[in-house]
Amino acid sequence: MVKFFLDTFALMEIIKGNTRYEKYLDSENSTSLLNLYEMYYNLLKISDEISAKNEFLQFKQFVIQVNDTHIFAASKFKLEKNKLNISYADALGYAMAKSEGMKFLTGDKAFRNMDNVEFVK
Repeated sequence: MVKFFLDTFALMEIIKGNTRYEKYLDSENSTSLLNLYEMYYNLLKISDEISAKNEFLQFKQFVIQVNDTHIFAASKFKLEKNKLNISYADALGYAMAKSEGMKFLTGDKAFRNMDNVEFVK
């Protein structure tokens, strides 16, 4: 079974009920605390604090720890893709996915056609 790293875009689409993401709900999924932070911030803009916290806590079970190797790879990746304006959270998530043998699940157009990406709009 393919493992997926859920970036913030994917997390938000799952919460919004995007049916194109339904098939990934039964997969082995992971994310980072930084992605949850970004998701929580985005949810506060469109919903109440209680709902945002509930979503945060629901996805917290999927958090994997960041290590030095992830940070080094993410920084290098972000520099190489500087023109794409990739966020720190997304750069870190992409590096974590590659390092941990997962596909990076996103609908962020900056990642379209990149290696190791499952692109879903």
